[in-house]
Amino acid sequence: MFTRRILLTIVAALSMHAQQPKPLIVVLLGPPGGGKGTQAEKITAEFGIPSVSTGDLLRAEAKADTPRGREIGEVMKSGKLVSDDIVNQLVADRLLRDDAKKGMILDGYPRTIAQAQFLDKLLAERELPKPVVVNLEVPDEEIVQRLASRGRADDKPEIVRERLRVYGRDTRPLLDYYGKAVRSVKGAGTPDEVYSGVSKALHGA
Repeated sequence: MFTRRILLTIVAALSMHAQQPKPLIVVLLGPPGGGKGTQAEKITAEFGIPSVSTGDLLRAEAKADTPRGREIGEVMKSGKLVSDDIVNQLVADRLLRDDAKKGMILDGYPRTIAQAQFLDKLLAERELPKPVVVNLEVPDEEIVQRLASRGRADDKPEIVRERLRVYGRDTRPLLDYYGKAVRSVKGAGTPDEVYSGVSKALHGA
C-alpha cells in the first residue's frame, strides 16, 4: 500500500510537470520607431514575462560600481559598441532571475549572427525552447512620419532614413538566419490592431 501511494505521488508529480507550459522566449525585431516597446508591454501583460532591453541592461550595469560596469561606461562614453561578449553575458545573467522563469522578451537582442548563435547555444544548455521570432513590418515612410511628429532633433527625416538603412543592413542577416522561424506581423495600424497579429503569432508557437 505504501509503495502504491509513492507511485501515485510520482505519477501525479510527473503529470503536473508535463502540464506546465514551456517558457516563452520572444525575440522582438522591428525598425526604430516601429512600436516594439508598446508591443513588448502588451506581451508582458498577456504572458507575464519581462521585457528586456539590452540598452537598459547596459545603462544599469554602467551605473554599477563594478569593473564590468566601469568598462561598459567607458565604451558607451566613447560612442563605440559594447562587445558581444559583454552583451551576451548580461543577457545570460538576466535569464537567471526569478521573473524570467516563464520566459523573456528580448528587445534589441540579438543584433548580430554571432549573438543569435550564442543565444541558441545558451537556451540549449539551459534546456529552454528555441526563441519565437516576431518581426514587426512597418513601411519606412510611416516610420519617418511617426518619428518626425515627435519633434526631436534626431528625428529629422534624413536622420531617420539613415537609421532605417542601417537597421535594414544589420537586421536582414538575422531574418535570413532564423528563416522559417520568423513570424512577420504587419506593424501598421493601432497598437491593439498590431497586437492582435503578435498574439496570434505567439499562440501559434
